[in-house]
Amino acid sequence: MSKLPRSFYDRDTILVARELLGKYLVHRSRGAERIGRIVEVEAYLGPHDLAAHSSRGLTERTKVMFGPPGHAYVYLIYGMHCCMNVVTEREGHASAVLLRAIEPVKNVVGRTCGPGLLCQAMHIDRRLNAHDLVSDTFYIAAPPQAKPLVIVKRPRIGVDYARQWAKKPLRFYIKDSPFISRP
Repeated sequence: MSKLPRSFYDRDTILVARELLGKYLVHRSRGAERIGRIVEVEAYLGPHDLAAHSSRGLTERTKVMFGPPGHAYVYLIYGMHCCMNVVTEREGHASAVLLRAIEPVKNVVGRTCGPGLLCQAMHIDRRLNAHDLVSDTFYIAAPPQAKPLVIVKRPRIGVDYARQWAKKPLRFYIKDSPFISRP
């Protein structure tokens, strides 16, 4: 496995989202190495995207999104579930890719078909917010052998409040994966 370089994240968010599919999310903690294959993501395109957290501007919660690419944006929703995004594009742009689902590869126990379940199974919490994904303990890597993928494009889930942005096809997943959150 080879760890993705910072330059991978410093590109167009939609391109990064699509190319994250099939990559491995790796988290080494508490004496264990957990690995999951990314099978579903959503792109959030910056402050003009009404579904993106950055649409509310620079806040204590969103400041990592405005930072350099290749960092984790981990936040709490509903007061109980963590979700993880990967910050993309240039510093100040505030774009990110939400990891929605993974396929367990190594030491991943529990359901992984949804952003909260993914974080729970991978032991990702807010302590990893702003973590550099080019580190040795928490990163994304190319699998040993990449397989050709058929990618499905759909509207994002749970963003009906975002007016015209709710219908944009910015959710991507691997066709026929049994691990996606919903078809």
